[in-house]
Amino acid sequence: PLHLRLDQLSAFFLILLGGASFGVSLFSAGYFKSMQGGTLGLACLEYHLFLASMALVLLADDAYMFMVAWETMALSSYFLVTTDHDVPDIRKAGYLYLLIAHVGAIAILLSFGVIQGGNGIGAYTFAAMREAHLPAFWASVAFLLALFGFGAKAGLLPLHVWLPEAHPAAPSPVSALMSGVMLKTAIYGILRVTFDLLGAQQWWWGVLALALGLATAIFGVMFAAVQGDMKRLLAYSSIENIGLLLAGIGLTIIFHVYGKDALAALSRTATLYHSLNHACFKSLLFVGTGSILHA
Repeated sequence: PLHLRLDQLSAFFLILLGGASFGVSLFSAGYFKSMQGGTLGLACLEYHLFLASMALVLLADDAYMFMVAWETMALSSYFLVTTDHDVPDIRKAGYLYLLIAHVGAIAILLSFGVIQGGNGIGAYTFAAMREAHLPAFWASVAFLLALFGFGAKAGLLPLHVWLPEAHPAAPSPVSALMSGVMLKTAIYGILRVTFDLLGAQQWWWGVLALALGLATAIFGVMFAAVQGDMKRLLAYSSIENIGLLLAGIGLTIIFHVYGKDALAALSRTATLYHSLNHACFKSLLFVGTGSILHA
């Protein structure tokens, strides 16, 4: 039942994944060099599994493939976050991350189930979901579940609590990949469900996304301004930027519903551009922080 498909949206996010992970991987080669043989081998396996699972999330064309890749991404990143698992605080941060990741995964699974429900018993392929014409109520339920599930991974309010804990705990290259790339897979998921799998949107979805995005952005930047720890500061900055991306998605929905397609295209282009922008600069900031902490 596993299907793969490459379209323009997947291709854009694959460019983002490839570009950011290329630079981070070059840095990782030197960063992980000091680790012991067995630990280094395990870290390398988890690192490459993490990269592969993110690529499969972007290429998945059915709910089975998507959820297998999503769970693999969550588990491999959990093991990378808890690389220094001898430290109690790092173990605690890892457990918090894993808990919220799985709560979010359940919501995403339910969202796919609701969308598929409009088409009877099927193979849970995205093609079948596109054909399902849901009533307004069930479409709204699917959107809210998707927003909650992907928002948990992205770090939206009030599901952001894992982010400032996990980023300082993880090795710097892992923080760079999680913040620069993994958070964007959640943005990809929201875009995929909202504009591809759910045929028609409703105006209040956009208002909700816009309000939630702006609240998350303001919260993130306020807390970033008072941090003394560099990696925690960057984690709150990531929360702010994810909020800005969700605000862009909210504007796109509102413009699209009211037939302002030129403005909808502009706001979606801005969202995609800032996704790429944030992937590059946040990865670079985490890598720079890693160099400082190493020194």
